[in-house]
Amino acid sequence: MNDAHTVAGTADMPDWEKRFRAPRVSLPDWAEDAPDRSLFVSNATGTYELYAWDRATGAQRQVTDRPNGTTDGILTPDGEAVWWFSDTDGDEFGIWIRQSFHGGDDVPAAPGLEPSYPAGLAIGRDGTTAVVGRSTDEDGTTIHVVRAGAAPVEIYRHRESAGVGDLSHDGSLLAIEHTEHGDAMHSALRVTRLDGTTVAELDDTAGGTVELGLEVLGFAPVAGDTRLLVGHQRRGRWEPMIWDVASGEESDLGIELPGDVNAEWYPDGSALLIAHSFEARGELWRYDLATRALTRIDTPAGSVSGATARPDGSVEYLWSSAAQPPRVRSTAGGVVLDPPGLKAPASVPVEDVWVEGPGGRIHALVQKPAGAGGPLPTVFEIHGGPTWHDSDAFAAGPAAWLDHGYAVVRVNYRGSTGYGREWTDALKHRVGLIELEDISAVREWAVSSGLADPAKLVLAGGSWGGYLTLLGLGTQPRDWAVGIAAVPVADYVTAYHDEMENLKALDRTLFGGTPEEVPERWEASSPLTYVDAVRAPVYISAGVNDPRCPIRQIDNYVDRLASRGAVHEVYRYDAGHGSLVVEERIKQVRLEIDFADRCLKGAAVQP
Repeated sequence: MNDAHTVAGTADMPDWEKRFRAPRVSLPDWAEDAPDRSLFVSNATGTYELYAWDRATGAQRQVTDRPNGTTDGILTPDGEAVWWFSDTDGDEFGIWIRQSFHGGDDVPAAPGLEPSYPAGLAIGRDGTTAVVGRSTDEDGTTIHVVRAGAAPVEIYRHRESAGVGDLSHDGSLLAIEHTEHGDAMHSALRVTRLDGTTVAELDDTAGGTVELGLEVLGFAPVAGDTRLLVGHQRRGRWEPMIWDVASGEESDLGIELPGDVNAEWYPDGSALLIAHSFEARGELWRYDLATRALTRIDTPAGSVSGATARPDGSVEYLWSSAAQPPRVRSTAGGVVLDPPGLKAPASVPVEDVWVEGPGGRIHALVQKPAGAGGPLPTVFEIHGGPTWHDSDAFAAGPAAWLDHGYAVVRVNYRGSTGYGREWTDALKHRVGLIELEDISAVREWAVSSGLADPAKLVLAGGSWGGYLTLLGLGTQPRDWAVGIAAVPVADYVTAYHDEMENLKALDRTLFGGTPEEVPERWEASSPLTYVDAVRAPVYISAGVNDPRCPIRQIDNYVDRLASRGAVHEVYRYDAGHGSLVVEERIKQVRLEIDFADRCLKGAAVQP
């Protein structure tokens, strides 16, 4: 691999910058019928790009090379080609490109399909058939079967969001996740033939007072096997079951682990690799389908961000903790991929805090500089999603704040995953306001415990975390000294009209209707409603090509700040919903910390 991150003068480089520059790799994906061929993502050149890896020879080759990076790619099952998604400067709107595993020209993988937002991809084992999911503002979701030498054939179309799940081993059956019922947070499943005719349906959203979600985890990797591994929420959390789509039989696995449980097949179909997430940590288990025995796989304490079972029975997994940088490890021993060059320095461990809140106990993760007392300037780093959660995993951003003398608090507010379905679904109709109630409760703990200096509290976050930052500055104006919002929702009504189609569907679910149907809910949850109440200095960064939090609605908010002379700074960059360029990420963190330092030292809060 190109060791482009061996930077001159690294001895004088601050640790926080080294963490961003250090080469990192994703968990390698491998071809089902050619397991020595793998695909992974790395920032080795200073930009996150796709790499092909021949394990038999050890050769690694950069597949993509674009100014704003590439992370979406998949190997064909025969290992002969890489499909990667080509958009324009991070706008997420584009086409699939095909390149030989060995290199060569990039060619359109699905000639005849116009650019769109991606909505899933499945490639058949014959290497000549693929199923491509697409989403556009005009058509909603469409799914096409693409065969070599033939025009694409549309087999599915609906206004609501949907996506390609998986193809069966023989390529005859397709599993689709869809939200035709109108609830974009809870999918139903449909299995069809490749001509679009329906074979089986599974829908947990109908017939009850509580809607439950389903997700496709994958068909059994065995010839002639019609079993589909499915994630469900019937017992109040995510867990797997097996659904035989031919007979209709549903098999509950009875995995009695607390928290969320995910799964994938072992390559021979005899067992499942279980990924268990509970209270911000992750671990792995092996579930034997014949004996129903559950055996723990030994992994270090921390978080497992991804795992895959190899044909030899070993398991490869991406592991990290808040203190230790990520590594791709194997149960066979050692590190699977260890890129050369600069190594990321360690950070400090995370501490768990539980705070009683209006909707139940709130889990927060707390870090403070080694040896520091208190009270300290404190950053509330709010995660995005909202269906996500902070975990005991390595993150260069929070570690940078720690190196600059700040304590860091991360809150798994209502809406976060990993604490049960009711916790995740609780934010409906009072969007943003419910999450801020939980953040406020943890803020009160941070101050009363002596951790945080109440005059030096920074509310910060990206994406949904950026949205909550701006909403919090307006609805809790005396609680925060500084606000830092990256790629936020700022004017929710304008954001809805400008954003990508599948996010419109999610927003209609969250609010219970469009801005025209329930205007009072949208007004109550939009940061723009409260912009004139904001007292703290505000820093906003935004990608000008962002389809998720579009630039026009951010400009509307900034114009209102400017009209009354509020202290604010705005940084616009030429990318989408965040940047894949290491130098750009470093620049943004440097600007954010500098803004907070200047504001806290200068007491720039508005009267």
